[in-house]
Amino acid sequence: MAITFQYNKTALQELQQKLRARQSALPILKSKEAALRAAVKEARLEAQSLKAELQQHLEGQEEMGRLWAGFDFSLVQVREVKAAKRKVAGVPTTWVEEVHFEPPVYSPFHSPGWFPEGVLLLQEWSRLEIAHRAALLRAEQLEHARKKATQKVNLYEKVQIPGYEEAIQKIERYLEDEENLAKAAQKIVKKCQNQQKL
Repeated sequence: MAITFQYNKTALQELQQKLRARQSALPILKSKEAALRAAVKEARLEAQSLKAELQQHLEGQEEMGRLWAGFDFSLVQVREVKAAKRKVAGVPTTWVEEVHFEPPVYSPFHSPGWFPEGVLLLQEWSRLEIAHRAALLRAEQLEHARKKATQKVNLYEKVQIPGYEEAIQKIERYLEDEENLAKAAQKIVKKCQNQQKL
């Protein structure tokens, strides 16, 4: 990134101020990136754990496959998912707090005796699946924020800070050269005046 600047003291002060701001922000950005990286890992592990738990529940029901074929799956309907927004390293993320289901409507006299337990099992599996999806969504949100933080760290570290340092160095050299030339010109003028007096 080419930094545009003028060769004067005002531009030098502005660039020095911008450089100080970026140098002080860089450690904060790095720590935010590290926190986001850890949070992404944690969210992914949670999603894997929930998926494994759900898979374990489902594998335990394989021998019940024929019974499930006669089950009315419309008995289990999600009424409301209470989600909360929490900030992780300054990034708003979604967390599932509670899942409420519609009360199942069926006749206990005309339905098999295992339907109440089947409803409870399906509700638990639904809770696990919803929590799993929320963890995946949280991991995506955090990963997106981590990528943006990484880009900003790289921008500051590899482009802007070196660019400002180089621009400051050029201005300082130019001003130093200008000052040296002015002093040399004064000496020459003074020497010429002294020779004319003699």
